[in-house]
Amino acid sequence: MAWYEEHEAGLGLDFASEVDATIRQALAMPLAWPALDEGIRRVLVNRFPYGIIYAPRDDGIFIVGVMHLRREPDYWRKRLA
Repeated sequence: MAWYEEHEAGLGLDFASEVDATIRQALAMPLAWPALDEGIRRVLVNRFPYGIIYAPRDDGIFIVGVMHLRREPDYWRKRLA
């Protein structure tokens, strides 16, 4: 968020808003997004090159990471070990 805000006033807030909206989509429809691995899914953030990596749970979702789609795309796997 800070990086975007430094580059353009208001863009950091736009990024935060899009991430929030994306998380809400994942909460509303946790099984609608593509599986990356067993029990792990990814939903893409609108307007920004990010994805939310999450695991559906009975009581919601567990967010593994907010990943940049062009940098170390598999870094999140280390978080599950």
